[in-house]
Amino acid sequence: MLKIQDLHATVGETEILKGLSLEVPTGEVHAIMGPNGAGKSTLSYVLTGRSGYEVTNGQATLDGENLLALEPNERGARGVFLSFQYPLEIPGVPALTFIRTALNAQRKARGEAEVSAPQFLKLIKEKAASLKMDFEMLKRPLNVGFSGGEKKRMEILQMAVLEPRLLILDETDSGLDIDALRIVSEGVNALRSPDRSMLVITHYQRLLDYIKPDRVHVLSAGRIVASGGPELALELEREGYDRYARAA
Repeated sequence: MLKIQDLHATVGETEILKGLSLEVPTGEVHAIMGPNGAGKSTLSYVLTGRSGYEVTNGQATLDGENLLALEPNERGARGVFLSFQYPLEIPGVPALTFIRTALNAQRKARGEAEVSAPQFLKLIKEKAASLKMDFEMLKRPLNVGFSGGEKKRMEILQMAVLEPRLLILDETDSGLDIDALRIVSEGVNALRSPDRSMLVITHYQRLLDYIKPDRVHVLSAGRIVASGGPELALELEREGYDRYARAA
């Protein structure tokens, strides 16, 4: 699925990723953990094509295709999805309109027929109900006035509708209380599939109590410095990142 080799990336004149290598096989959930400033969010932005992040060396491929050569919308059409740490508000654009437009844009890019209004309404009501979202909320401007938990549920709703192949979750647990974390995690787990992979970026073990990873990687100073099973996350929770920061 996703293969990253010796990836270097800069923001302005500062190098953030310094030779990062990582492979996420199809059907697996991998967690990226690390201290502040390690490059976790930068990795997510580079993979999804955010402007201002320049790749200076290395490569990233999705199913063998050069991901870095594609525009952000092309990456989305290939099935790459980023759940933001801080989802953006878009005044004046109802959430329903936003999601349907995104869905049909991706389908059109893949040469598929657009979803009709009745088909879309049936789909979105079903997905919203599974996330315990009030349908009236979807008529409001996207994320405007939403709580942190509501914004994160909206991100998961978009995932459920778009059905991406590679999910990148950038600190999805940020700002969530226990109930919201459980509901959001259930939504993520419902998307686990043998033909879908996930990259879960987090500081804390608590998210991984709900979303069980197949592998855990430690990112420090722009590189993956350790990898292991789920027990690695428990070790980090107990002992912190100091040992890995010194190694990096």
